[in-house]
Amino acid sequence: MKSLSDRPRTRLIALAMLVLVIPLVARTVLGWSNPLGYVSDLALGGALLLLLYRRPWWLGLPVLLAWAGLWVASAELVSAVGRLPTSADLTYLFDPQFMENSTGGSLAHAWLPGLLGAGLLTWLVCAWRSRGQPGAPLPRSAWAGVMGLFAIHWGSQQLAPSDADQWRQYNLGHQVLSAGVGNLQRLVEGRAPFTPLPSTGLTQADLNGQRLLAATGSARNVLIITVEGIPGAYVRPNREALHSRFDEDLMPRLGQWAARGMNTPDYVLHTHQTIRGLYAMLCGDYDKLANGTPKGVELLTQAERNQACLPAQLRQAGFTTHYLQGAGLRFMAKDRIMPHIGFESVHGVEWFGNRNYLDFPWGKDDRAFFEGALDYVGQLRKQDQPWMLTLLTVGTHQPYSAPADYLARYDTPKQAAVAYLDDALGGFLDALERQGVLKDTLVVVTSDESHGIDGVRLASSWGFNLTLAPEQRLLPTLKSGTYGHVDLATSVLDYFALPIPLALSGRSLYRDYDTGREMISFTNGMLRYHNGQGVFTECDFQQRCRRYASEGFIADKARYLGQGDSYLGQQVGALAAVLDQSLLQTPLNLRYQFGGPSPIQLRKRIHDDWADNLIGAQYLEMPQGSHTRVRVKVRSLDPKRAAFIQLKAKQMEQEVALGLPAEVKVTTKKPLEMEFRFDNPVERKAFSFHLLGYGGGQVEVSDFSVITALPGEDDGLDELTDAPVAHAG
Repeated sequence: MKSLSDRPRTRLIALAMLVLVIPLVARTVLGWSNPLGYVSDLALGGALLLLLYRRPWWLGLPVLLAWAGLWVASAELVSAVGRLPTSADLTYLFDPQFMENSTGGSLAHAWLPGLLGAGLLTWLVCAWRSRGQPGAPLPRSAWAGVMGLFAIHWGSQQLAPSDADQWRQYNLGHQVLSAGVGNLQRLVEGRAPFTPLPSTGLTQADLNGQRLLAATGSARNVLIITVEGIPGAYVRPNREALHSRFDEDLMPRLGQWAARGMNTPDYVLHTHQTIRGLYAMLCGDYDKLANGTPKGVELLTQAERNQACLPAQLRQAGFTTHYLQGAGLRFMAKDRIMPHIGFESVHGVEWFGNRNYLDFPWGKDDRAFFEGALDYVGQLRKQDQPWMLTLLTVGTHQPYSAPADYLARYDTPKQAAVAYLDDALGGFLDALERQGVLKDTLVVVTSDESHGIDGVRLASSWGFNLTLAPEQRLLPTLKSGTYGHVDLATSVLDYFALPIPLALSGRSLYRDYDTGREMISFTNGMLRYHNGQGVFTECDFQQRCRRYASEGFIADKARYLGQGDSYLGQQVGALAAVLDQSLLQTPLNLRYQFGGPSPIQLRKRIHDDWADNLIGAQYLEMPQGSHTRVRVKVRSLDPKRAAFIQLKAKQMEQEVALGLPAEVKVTTKKPLEMEFRFDNPVERKAFSFHLLGYGGGQVEVSDFSVITALPGEDDGLDELTDAPVAHAG
């Protein structure tokens, strides 16, 4: 029996086993081996050891429970969708439907919580037995060792950033800590000067390409088949066209159909999560290129932008519009979003009368789903009107259920589920062909998001788009160029020669373009941007960027050009922020809000109109004959120091006179509050506001809203009777 004096030592050993040894073992067993990952585990584990060793058990227990929970969440999400959890995922932990359905009553790595639980219990017993005995303090040099590990990790990322997956380089706790430190550093340093990237290439529809079809598409109906989580690498023509080294043929039947149709190898998925993918493809807009409220949810507050979405446009053109998915509709609010964007008939798992072939917690297994969907198509074919039907499968969502014979043939449940989907989808397409549906229906097969593939470059952003059209012989088998979900709505409308709403962006898949195009995505914690001119940029969560020479967006490999300068991450991040504001824009009423609560550090003097700009109101467009209202509110956050604020406007880099005061002194008690408006007798492009300030200290630009409206859509512009009217020249 150990002596009383040995109990603190036993507690120390138990804690070291928990926070140091178990993470290293877990990383090795999970297959996440990477030198940086091991350094990350040792650094964070060492910090926990030093912080908690002499603390009471009741203080250490919640910290260690949270730490263990992050490990389990990381392992499960990486296994399911190939990425680390984000703050947005935390909301789903409190959604009983999501948690019950996603786990299927079990975890992919059930041994990990067991191992962590055993370590926690051992430590807790030792801590309880040694209560009241803090033990000898550890040497101060131990802190130097821990800080050295953090410094080694940080230095390697700064000097030679790795392109390995985030979970290989960081444990989740370290990543959250690093992100927080980076945000704090940027807040203290203030807004670094940079020239914004123009966003017009990403926000406008482009129909300047040459039509693939000489006349309007001959299809009468539209069928969009959306399969859950499937990356483009699973489709054989994609792999061959991009010379991918991934050689697992998990979906041979889909590959056969792709060889018969028009397949787009370089097809980009912009975000994770089903509702975000559906919004992008059906509403022709990028969803949030960060973690925040999905735009489909935000769209519920509007009654105009939703009318530009594909279902609403086809409904106005005389189609009946239908949405059918294999799960319940409540999760992600699809029961509200889908009717709002124009689907007149919206159904989930409750619609199906046929039985499942296997027990699947999310709803219909894929074979049962497509059998029901075939019946739904049969009912639509009996009506006189043309129809649009969008399908969404759920069988390849975790926990990846599949019949026993599939599980026996494949190494993992995920592979078995994908193979089961392939057979079900192949059988569905075969049946559509036998029944003559393909003769009068435009069929598009795609995926909502990508669950990623370990070791395959850009797999989390790699999607696919397969077109099966009545005039297939006139379409190429492989569609060249870079496309993405943002193009789908514009493409379908273009196929039918229907008008493209101003709110939609993207190119048409049914046209050939002789120039490159910009593309952006945010997946697996990486913000990726292609400038359309052969340069691909990838920025991590700390705005560290790497540049590559790449003809298109998706590529098996690309030539490394080096790190981006200190401004590149801010430029790409600012561009993503502009796209995140797209729902403030409607066809006849443009609304932007460039203010926010974050403190902004002022310089002591103004050096440059672009570099010192306090807001991101650049490269705006204003329709001919419209009116623009601007509302500004700025206050100083330093009670002992005044700030001096200037506001300028420029169009095509030339200053525009708005009759504004040259300079305004701002204090905490006397903020700047100003409203003004001006006319736009001709269309304005590349119109930029420059809000400048100097005097040191910090200011808050809580409001910088720009609202542009046409006559009759003024939305309260005329109520500003006391505001000056500036006629900009």
